[in-house]
Amino acid sequence: QVQPVEAGGGLVQAGDSLRLSCAASGRTFSTDYMGWFRQAPGKEREFVAAIKWSDGSTYYADSVKGRFTISRDNAKNTVYLQMNSLKPEDTAVYYCAVKTVKYLLTSVRSGYDYWGQGTQVTVSS
Repeated sequence: QVQPVEAGGGLVQAGDSLRLSCAASGRTFSTDYMGWFRQAPGKEREFVAAIKWSDGSTYYADSVKGRFTISRDNAKNTVYLQMNSLKPEDTAVYYCAVKTVKYLLTSVRSGYDYWGQGTQVTVSS
């Protein structure tokens, strides 16, 4: 079992920045990727970004490329999501997720085994 816990959400204005963090505990040695997803009201949960735990390779959704940066601190078992130039359409609950099965896809919800409770990000116009 791996338990991810998010922190750092809040209410900001368009153009502002926000940093989310996610600390994982438990059997973290089994981590293949850690990722961020988001879910806006009435919409499906969508992929935002992911980072490969072993070598730091990163992947992003087109909608956030150039604005969001995912990074990790292996010693702290923590992943971060730096969000710059926020837009109202970035408003959502952001979820941290842990992927342990290597052959599953990295950018889909079903590829991840463990999920945090989510943190609300609201961007006002």
